[in-house]
Amino acid sequence: QVQLVESGGGLVQAGGSLRLSCVGSGRTFSSYTMAWFRQAPGKEREFVGAINWSGGRTYYVDSVNGRFTISRDNAKNTVYLQMNRLKPEDTAVYYCAAKMWDVSGSHYDYEYWGQGTQVTVSS
Repeated sequence: QVQLVESGGGLVQAGGSLRLSCVGSGRTFSSYTMAWFRQAPGKEREFVGAINWSGGRTYYVDSVNGRFTISRDNAKNTVYLQMNRLKPEDTAVYYCAAKMWDVSGSHYDYEYWGQGTQVTVSS
């Protein structure tokens, strides 16, 4: 069992930056692939990016590649989403999620979820 708690969301102007954090409980946190998803009002939950258990591999959706960076600190049971050059279309609730084994871009494959944190980017 893993419990996830996100933080770091807020209101930022276009072009600005935010860093989201997701802290996980449990001694097996380092075993999990971690991902970030987002969901805007009226839209489906969208894969943003993921990081494998060791932090050695990361994956991003094209729309954020080069602007967002995922990292993790397994000693702190924490995964981060650094978001730079934010755009109004990045506005959404951001969720972190965990699964065992391989990275997946489908939210159906993730077993554990945080409660979400709101990110709002004004134009």
